[in-house]
Amino acid sequence: MGCSGNWWRRGAQGCGLAAIALAANLLLIASSRADETGVLRATLDNGLRVVIVRNTLAPVVSTSVNYLVGSDEAPAGFPGMAHAQEHMMFRGSSGLSADQLAVIGSEMGGDFNADTTQTMTQYLFTVPAADLDIVLHVEALRMADATDSQQGWTEERGAIEQEVSQDVSSPEYNMYDRLRAAMFAGTAYAHDALGTRDSFEHTTSAMLKDFHDAWYAPNNAILVVVGDIDPRATLEKIKSFFGPLKAKSLPARPEMTFRAVDSTPIQLETDRPVATQMLALRLPGLDSPDFPALELLADILDSRRFALRGLVAQGKGIDAGFSLDPLPKASIGYASLSVPEAPDTGAAEREIAAILANVARDGVPAELLAAAKIQEHRQAEFRKNSIDNLASDWSDATALWGLQSPNDDLARIDRVTPEQIDAVARKYLDLNHAVPVTMIPREGEKPPVAEHESGKHESLAVAEPKPTVLPDWAQSGLARLAVPQSTLHPVVSILPNGLTLIVQPEDVSDTVSVYGHVQNRPETETVSGKDGVAQVLDALFNYGTQHLDRIAFQKALDDIGASEHAGPDFGLQTLSQDFDRGMSLLADNELHPELSNRPLGIAREQLGEMVGARLRSPAFLASRALRESLFAKGDPSLREPLPDSIAGLTVADVARYYGTAFRPDLTTIVVIGKITPEEARRVVEKYFGGWQAVGPRPDIDLPAAPANRSAALTVPDASRLQDTVALAENFPLSRRDPDFYALQLGNAVLAGGFYSSRLSIDLRKKTGLVYSVDAELQSGKTRSVYLVSYACDPGNVGKAAGIVSHELADLQATPMSEDELMRAKAFLLRQIPLEEASVEAIADVFNTRRDLGLPLDESTIAANYYVAMSTSDVQAAFRKWIRPDDLVRVSQGPTPH
Repeated sequence: MGCSGNWWRRGAQGCGLAAIALAANLLLIASSRADETGVLRATLDNGLRVVIVRNTLAPVVSTSVNYLVGSDEAPAGFPGMAHAQEHMMFRGSSGLSADQLAVIGSEMGGDFNADTTQTMTQYLFTVPAADLDIVLHVEALRMADATDSQQGWTEERGAIEQEVSQDVSSPEYNMYDRLRAAMFAGTAYAHDALGTRDSFEHTTSAMLKDFHDAWYAPNNAILVVVGDIDPRATLEKIKSFFGPLKAKSLPARPEMTFRAVDSTPIQLETDRPVATQMLALRLPGLDSPDFPALELLADILDSRRFALRGLVAQGKGIDAGFSLDPLPKASIGYASLSVPEAPDTGAAEREIAAILANVARDGVPAELLAAAKIQEHRQAEFRKNSIDNLASDWSDATALWGLQSPNDDLARIDRVTPEQIDAVARKYLDLNHAVPVTMIPREGEKPPVAEHESGKHESLAVAEPKPTVLPDWAQSGLARLAVPQSTLHPVVSILPNGLTLIVQPEDVSDTVSVYGHVQNRPETETVSGKDGVAQVLDALFNYGTQHLDRIAFQKALDDIGASEHAGPDFGLQTLSQDFDRGMSLLADNELHPELSNRPLGIAREQLGEMVGARLRSPAFLASRALRESLFAKGDPSLREPLPDSIAGLTVADVARYYGTAFRPDLTTIVVIGKITPEEARRVVEKYFGGWQAVGPRPDIDLPAAPANRSAALTVPDASRLQDTVALAENFPLSRRDPDFYALQLGNAVLAGGFYSSRLSIDLRKKTGLVYSVDAELQSGKTRSVYLVSYACDPGNVGKAAGIVSHELADLQATPMSEDELMRAKAFLLRQIPLEEASVEAIADVFNTRRDLGLPLDESTIAANYYVAMSTSDVQAAFRKWIRPDDLVRVSQGPTPH
């Protein structure tokens, strides 16, 4: 039930399994496209379409079962029916209970989810490749049947109603809700897939069962499987699990007849610290012959070289761009400009309108069309660098876009001419039917309100966890507790200037990705009175270099279809053939940013206004209240940039900070892709080898922090119906302390699995107090914070906090069961290969470990700790470090009662 994707997606995190055998005859259609090596397509006799894509990045597989049913097919008066059934698919099927489903999903690594859109419902797993059979069991069982019991719906309704409250507490969601109604009145598109609390109160389990039986059928589904698998062997498995299922006669789908757009302006308050002005347009949908040209037009309007983004460089806003949200029959496109406080929203609207009117009249430069095509191809190639992203691409292409593959869209794009782009702009950028949307910041009330002195939470009894017996087919597959064998073999070298280079060759795409990280901490490196200098510097990296201005620099990137960003975290994505040129541009931006008075004046003014607005925003006040409750006065983490300190910054101040904080001996560059370690080093040394450190290394470690005391604070936020809640405490655990792993095991029991974790069972599954609950251990070199977060109705804030406190105390008082320990170990061990399932995740792991002084093979070290640990090890660590009575509670929203 986690939200994924664009605004029309509704999500439901979950898990599942299935057992069905016997094969059926099928029509096998093998891919004949030269550029789709490793792709296998098939259609079973029962109508199930299958796409299997081999990707050897990691021993991992992603599956997506895409049912061609969504909120469009919901009965009148029940807009969330598809979303509700998505939730109920995690409440059990014939031969598989909800508890079994939850445990199986957790033991496979917990990376499972679902979402509902206007037109489809997806069920997603990313798991170790060895567990593919179990996933296919699950999905075949769920396709065949859903229990949809009244008791299950009664329990799940509380959670889905909390999801509704969570979303309608978001001003951005409410804005899109009103925008959909204006654009699509009288059609199913007028509402998204979320649903309403009132409709769920009137939904019955029988209605949900009827919905499943009508639409969940093999001939209404597309199964996508991507990963390190044998396509033909995988197809045989799919045949055995799904072949026996029967096709169904599907109901009629709704017709779409669109009325004229209601152009009445929309204005809402937001708890964000900036204002946003938008102009929204109804545009053609995916099934329109104009859509490929429209897709490229949206890319051009959002280009860094185009006039919308240029408004930021001119000091007229802090963010700008163009977005396109497509559906089959229609799309919404919107140009936006964000400004601090926005005293004159009419001026922002006029700026946007003038730019769009110019495009409608004059068209767009042909060179921007060529750049957009190059970027589309580059992005498609880079999607191969993530197994689950590639699965998402194939799912969207086949189930949402109605194509045979993602490459079909590229082929359509390649045929678009400049004349077609200009014609589409003239036809659809019709400002007479645009909807103006204004989001105005709402200021928070200060100071936060103390609820009571102690902050102690009411003590509530919760049911003791009970062992769940798994089906034999699941138990046999999940019983192994082995240390995963990493497929990573990084080559590490140190350049003469102290820069660390890590190279991981990969050949799943014809690309090279670069991820650089400068170890830095503005809170300890910024001199007194200069707070905000790091943020101003970050902004200045966007103004080009000392050799190329902003437009010329972006054109150089567009010429090779690369993307780049500079700063303390810097990076490059480029095709392999352009690695040398891309690195020259990255180094120019990172080592020679444009530090001059004109861009400084713009950045300083924008940041000063934004910081002033942020200091009054409820979200910032809640974050500040939490930090002030956790750390003593004077702690570096409490330093904040203020408008006055930003206003006084000079070019010399920024240059001085850059020279102090940006040093090669504090920098790691990770290069991953189709390249040899020797070539990577040659190019990196060519462009970064002359970078030299000056002066002593800055102090970037935080000091030890005294233990916090309990507190309970509320930050009033009238824009929310629900409270967002953080429970936290600090303690002096170092990330390198072996107790970290024992605490991680205990946290996996508390929050590591969806329905199967203690907190999810207590707070969501049994009581419906929350939609979701997360808990994490944030550990650095000198200190740690344990953080639990959730959102709930004001009357349940204390109840939920009491349950969290009870569970923490219970882990200290009573050893967890061996059954829970084994499942927590399975969860953490199977998460390790998932960390290698995308290039970005691999680089993040490498940079994080370097930052913390950990070995690059730390995952193997962790796995050995997990395998060896006992329940008493976990209990001892929780007794030593965790203080349930000292949790700080900060809530943002209505006052809890």
